[in-house]
Amino acid sequence: MTARLDTEVLVVGAGPTGLLLGAELALAGVRTCVVERRATRQRDSRALNLHPRSLELMDQRGLADRFLALGRTVPGWQLAATVRTPLDFSALTTRHPYALLLAQSRTEALLEERAKELGAVIRRGHTVTALRQDADGVEADLVGPQGPTLVRARFAAGCDGAHSIVRSAAGIAFPGTPESFTAMVGDFAVADHAHIDRARRNGVLIARLEPGLTRFVVMDPERMRVPSGEPVTLEEFRAALTRVCGTDCGIARPGWLSRFGNATRLAEHYRHRRLFLAGDAAHIHFPVGAQGLNTGLQDAMNLGWKLAAELRGWAAPGLLDTYHAERHPVGRAVTDRTLAQTLLVELPLTDRYRRGATVLCELLDTLLGLPEVNRRLAGELSALDTAYPPTDPTAHPCVGRPVPDTPLVMTRDGRRTRIHRLLHEGRFVLLHLTEHGPTDLSAFALRHQAISVTAATTEGDDPTVKDLTEILIRPDGHIAWATHTTSPDRLHSERTQALRTWIRT
Repeated sequence: MTARLDTEVLVVGAGPTGLLLGAELALAGVRTCVVERRATRQRDSRALNLHPRSLELMDQRGLADRFLALGRTVPGWQLAATVRTPLDFSALTTRHPYALLLAQSRTEALLEERAKELGAVIRRGHTVTALRQDADGVEADLVGPQGPTLVRARFAAGCDGAHSIVRSAAGIAFPGTPESFTAMVGDFAVADHAHIDRARRNGVLIARLEPGLTRFVVMDPERMRVPSGEPVTLEEFRAALTRVCGTDCGIARPGWLSRFGNATRLAEHYRHRRLFLAGDAAHIHFPVGAQGLNTGLQDAMNLGWKLAAELRGWAAPGLLDTYHAERHPVGRAVTDRTLAQTLLVELPLTDRYRRGATVLCELLDTLLGLPEVNRRLAGELSALDTAYPPTDPTAHPCVGRPVPDTPLVMTRDGRRTRIHRLLHEGRFVLLHLTEHGPTDLSAFALRHQAISVTAATTEGDDPTVKDLTEILIRPDGHIAWATHTTSPDRLHSERTQALRTWIRT
């Protein structure tokens, strides 16, 4: 007998992207079911870090301390293994000017904990075998430990990786470039750290995951054309390290060995009617710069509140279409950028291009020594500079950008806080930034349950919010509208127009 499950949103895939999306929907009170074909959480960790913008997103939900307690911060990140000068995250304007080294398995555990706390249902060991959509919703056929289940939902989101069944069901093309070379990754309980600097100088990526476990990533010219599906052996890994850097670094007791390739693809569309794509279902690339997991988390934050708005009836017309409009260009930029970064890894290993590639990497080292160049590339890779184009060409320059975590003094009681703490509930925040809040805001708050209304003054001299009168902040922390206007009538008019862009008032 086929069981039946009714929910509002079906999320396929319980990786970091799917779990965060499930948590965001549950935060908004949306009935959400996350299904995952694996019976248990993934123990191996392809991704190792959270970049500054991802940490800001966690902070906006009051979760940053949970992640920071389990990881280790580093002040920068490499553009590519062959470029020695790191991108300096410590120079970026953020409360989190660092990358957090944290195994993907721990990130998933924390996000699953969060999703369950908020009431999301997570079903592991369930495989989606078919998916259909009609004018009113989506139906999915699942096979799980207790047999078949038919799920009926209003929407479905594919967070199910490069071979996404949701993308296939939606008929969305996944064009790009096929795999042309591979690298090997291994996590080892034993390693001779006396040789690590030597290995790094020869392009081997090395990270200490936790006490007693070290990750090595190596590209061996003699093995770089081996298909990613071929298993890696300890003997192969040792031989590759020896060829590349003259020592096998004493590696032993591998916990995980794998091979990964440089296939790069971007979905043509992130939405087809009631089906959406996020994370690796929407974009894949070589993991240079460690941007994959982080881009997926940012997809989830963008999509979650928009689906909730549609389901709760307060979405402005066309709001769901802005998911593709905003995130597809980001996916395009990331996949294009990683194609260029990947060449910096591949070409020095190829006889024909070795000398020219070496000179190019030396040039990039010099350029990254210039603070303005380093800041530009660090802002892009960290996603702190990700801005969504405003719909109004006359909008304030800060519109579309992430809101800074500016310290505030609350007008009503003098309490001190900061902007990101105002976003913990996942609602829009209308922030009035003068010493005396206008009298119309209290009545306004009662009429618009999707918005939290706050009056405060800023501390410090942040140029983004300096001299602003009001600012409307989206649930994902991007600025929806801002104004310098002080005239009450004009302020009311501008605010009303801005709200109509996002919210069915």
